[in-house]
Amino acid sequence: MKLSRSFKLVLFCLVLASCSNSEKRAELEAYVKKIKSREISEIEPLPEVKPYETFTYKDATMRSPFTPSTPREAVNLALDNGIHPDPNRRKEPLEAFPLDNLRMMGTLEKNGKRWAIVVDTNGTIHRVIKGNYVGQHDGRIDEITEEKVLITEIIPGTSGGWQERKASLTLVDENSKTKVGHK
Repeated sequence: MKLSRSFKLVLFCLVLASCSNSEKRAELEAYVKKIKSREISEIEPLPEVKPYETFTYKDATMRSPFTPSTPREAVNLALDNGIHPDPNRRKEPLEAFPLDNLRMMGTLEKNGKRWAIVVDTNGTIHRVIKGNYVGQHDGRIDEITEEKVLITEIIPGTSGGWQERKASLTLVDENSKTKVGHK
């Protein structure tokens, strides 16, 4: 008796399971039929690839395509204009940061000597004076005013060599927490 009850219970569960599976199967078959009934469109052919045309440089009297178009004298003059970074100079802590990531927070003055207070992206406060270096382009501090730190950077020139570029850090407005200006 006990065995037949268990058997009936198992049989009932199997019947229930097969009913739910047949409903899911019917839904799946309907979906497949719907997809198969869609109109098939043609796939566009790939565009034709044109073969690469080579060019052989035969005229030795023409300018080489691998040399600058300016005369050699101008190139040498640009390379030797006297401006260059000092590769042997010990780097200062604020040279690890781009100028855009530095903020001038104020100035200090004692015995006629003025310092600027500069904060880096890590929140570290630095005290700098005229002659210190800041930024990633060998930027040397030329002057410190109450509102600005004036800087001269050395950047690569357009025709080789090096050139100077003026930049500045401007005092941060404490109320808005933004720079008033940055060149």
